[in-house]
Amino acid sequence: MSSHSDSNIATADALTLLLHNQHALAAAIEEITKWLSENGIQSVSDSALVAMETLDKNAQAITDAITRLRQL
Repeated sequence: MSSHSDSNIATADALTLLLHNQHALAAAIEEITKWLSENGIQSVSDSALVAMETLDKNAQAITDAITRLRQL
């Protein structure tokens, strides 16, 4: 296995862990958003929803990068 390939694998593995963290953060934000919305704090809830959208968008980009690295 070449050094370049080892580097790609290590990078993909690190990105995978970051992606898992990102999913966990999104789940936590979703729970907080639900609580905020149920307790009448809609403006903060709306801001949390925007944060979740950003996490979702970036999660897809990270997933695409992991896929590309694993194909090399």
